[in-house]
Amino acid sequence: MGVYVHDSKWASRRGIAFIAMVLLHILLIWGLKSGFAMKIIDTMAPPIETEIIEDTKKDDTPPPPPPPKMELPPVEVPPPVVDIAIPVVQNTTALSNVTDKPLPPAPPPVRVEAATVRVAPKLNPRSQQPDSEEYYPPSSKRLGEQGNVVVKSCIDEKGKLSEATVQESSSNTRLDEAAIKYAKALRYLPGTENGKPAAACFSFRVKFQLKD
Repeated sequence: MGVYVHDSKWASRRGIAFIAMVLLHILLIWGLKSGFAMKIIDTMAPPIETEIIEDTKKDDTPPPPPPPKMELPPVEVPPPVVDIAIPVVQNTTALSNVTDKPLPPAPPPVRVEAATVRVAPKLNPRSQQPDSEEYYPPSSKRLGEQGNVVVKSCIDEKGKLSEATVQESSSNTRLDEAAIKYAKALRYLPGTENGKPAAACFSFRVKFQLKD
């Protein structure tokens, strides 16, 4: 069985060394934070002085002459060519659309007829015409009735009376009726159209007047 002997001196020296090491670390950390360590280094090592020496080479050869100045001619820029296409309106009577379709037939020529020449019918001068006095109503004579009647007579191509009407009245019925009877007793010549007989109408006046 062995015996353990405790050395108190060795333990005390070891503790002092440990405390000194801790204090040294603390002092070092404080010096780094406060810049005290850098001051100590600066005082111990003198600053390094540097001097820049320019190395210039002396060249005894003269510099080359400057290049001659050349005058360039002015540059003329031609104006831009603007080409604007303007539609041209062509006034022409030529056909602009030519197709293979056949052309429509030309219209027939317009016949210009000559002016129609018409001649109104009239009393036949070769026939013996009755006197209007023969158709004067006796009652109108007794009553002193007199007046003028315009009769419109329509004659056919053969010269016969087709219709007789009062165009302007005498304001007396007996005299108007007497004028119609007188128109039916007359003889007529037919009217003409471009020289050919044609049916037409004409008017004439029948006068009923008392004689002294």
